[in-house]
Amino acid sequence: MKLAAVIIAVCLASPALSQTALKPDLAGVGFLVGHWTSDDGKVADTGQTSKGSSLITVEANGEALLRRDHTDLFGAKGAAAGGFDQIMLIYPDGGSLRADYTDGVHVIHYASVAVMAGKSVTFTSAPQMSAPTFQLRYEMQTPNVIAVTFAMIPPGQTALHPIAAGTLKRSE
Repeated sequence: MKLAAVIIAVCLASPALSQTALKPDLAGVGFLVGHWTSDDGKVADTGQTSKGSSLITVEANGEALLRRDHTDLFGAKGAAAGGFDQIMLIYPDGGSLRADYTDGVHVIHYASVAVMAGKSVTFTSAPQMSAPTFQLRYEMQTPNVIAVTFAMIPPGQTALHPIAAGTLKRSE
């Protein structure tokens, strides 16, 4: 009987086995939730390509989304060129959404988030005098495919400069 209670408790606590509903402030970006893979990433400046996976889960009783990624990079001729892990927390704050990103080396605080509910979301960092402004965009292509673009506006400029782009395909 104790074993059955432990198994039930573990199943109820497991995010893979039970999905907490998103709070209303996050409902418009719920299309991001899932396990995604990518094999067609392009890195604009270097000519590298990328492959990887992204797991976006509902956390904190529906109050946040957590994105966990692993990316492998390949040189222009296909040779392995390294890889990295990254995380991003998406959460409501003061009536709007915010997000914080890190790969262990870089930190980006996304201060502005534009949402077209169920269709797209664009995260933009706060403009700074001596640092680039970053923009990360997810756009639903089909229920199982999302286009992703990452760009920056260099200091003193106004035009977006592409950094990386690709598509995520639902893998669950």
